[in-house]
Formats: sequence, C-alpha cells, structure tokens
Amino acid sequence: MELLVAARAFELLLGWSLTLQTLESLRVICMDRISCWPVQRQELPRRPAVLTPLLDALMQPGPYRAMLVLRLILALMLISGGLGLSGAVLLFLIAVVLLFRWRGAFNGGSDFMTLVGLSGLLLAQTGQALGHAETGWTTCLWYVALQTISSYFVSGWVKLLRPEWRSGAALPIFLDSGVYGPLPPDSLFRRPRVARAVSWIFTLWEGCFVLALLDQRIALAYCASALAFHFLVYWYFGLNRFFWAWLASFPAVIYCALP
Repeated sequence: MELLVAARAFELLLGWSLTLQTLESLRVICMDRISCWPVQRQELPRRPAVLTPLLDALMQPGPYRAMLVLRLILALMLISGGLGLSGAVLLFLIAVVLLFRWRGAFNGGSDFMTLVGLSGLLLAQTGQALGHAETGWTTCLWYVALQTISSYFVSGWVKLLRPEWRSGAALPIFLDSGVYGPLPPDSLFRRPRVARAVSWIFTLWEGCFVLALLDQRIALAYCASALAFHFLVYWYFGLNRFFWAWLASFPAVIYCALP
C-alpha cells in the first residue's frame, strides 16, 4: 500500500470513528446520577490545583456541548482532508479532556485506541507543518501500527498466562456478559472442549498478530479476521466504538508490512 493511500484511508476511518463517537457523546452527556460530572469529579487528583476549576468550567452543560460540537466539526474536516496541525492539536486535547470526564475511559480500550490514532495524526501534521510530510506520515503510520499490533499481542499473551483461559473456563463467563443475556444452558460454548479450543484459537491469533508485519498478504488476512472479530464483538456486546477504533488503524498495519 502506498503512503498517500494509507494516510488518506487512515484519515477517513479515524474521522468517521470520531464522528460516531461524538454523536454518541452528544446523546449521553449525563446518563444517570453517577455519570454526571459533580459525582465523577470527586475522583480527580488534587494536583495540579488548576485542573479541577478548569475542568469544572469545561464540564458545564453549555461549554461541554460546544466542545463536542467542535470535535464533530474537526472530525468532518479530517474526513474532508482539510484538517491542519491546529485541528490535530485540538482533537488530541479534547480526547484528553474526555478521558478526565469519564474517569479514564467511556468505552474502555476503544478510547485509548482513538487516542493512539490522534497521537499518530498529531505526529503526521507536525511533520507536514515543518515541511516533512512524508516523514511525518511514515512516523504516524508506524506508531499506529506498532501500537495496534501490541494491543493484540499483549491481550493474547496475557490470556496465555491465565489458567482460566488456557482451560477454556473463562470463555463462557465472558460470553455471559453479552447484551443478549447469559448463554443458554445447552450452548455449544459451555462444552469444555469447545470452550478450550476457541480460547486457544483466540489466544494464539492475538499473540501472533506481530506476524502481520512479515508480508502485506498476511497483514490483509489478519486485518480481515480482526474486522470479523470486532464486528462480532459489536454485535454480541454492543461495543460499536471498538469496531471503528481498531478499523481506523488497519491501513497503518497494512502499510507497514513488508511488500
């Protein structure tokens, strides 16, 4: 995959992911009493002293909505290809503010993968602003690719160290938390041999994701299987952000693989 193609695909997918996330955030500004800012701010660190009053000002209903609308506009600019360095800086800073807003993350790893994408975008736009667009985008794509591969690698090998995953016992417990309720008593995944086999397949698949860098055909196969995996996660657990956050990183993985 050529650099310009990979860079543009990355921009489009990241922009689309940010658009969907922002529209979702605009609908769930305060889901319940616990998720509202006056409650969540109690877990803020006491230092630096300027942090709490600054966030208190930003989290007022008017400024908070304005910040999300600004993020939506910047995401659409990214999709259109018209985002510069200042826009990338704003997107990154807004993402950090939202991490404080939700005590670390609203939707787990997908928020941190989004931050990885925005960090890469910041590298690319910095290089472009300095007159080294090719270096900036190459650095961006390698950074995103390595972070993406590491996310699968760590997940796989952590499972390998856990006896409940090696035995397959963790799989039905994990699947019981899906949006459709616990697995039926006669579910195929409650059978010990099936659960063990599926657990090992996912463990080895994730742990060996680094092989994607050996060849672009291998990278395409891994990204295609990851696409199916994240779609199933979305369908079964309702985690739509995971699908788009990781999908946005796949052009980087394919670009960085050996031709």
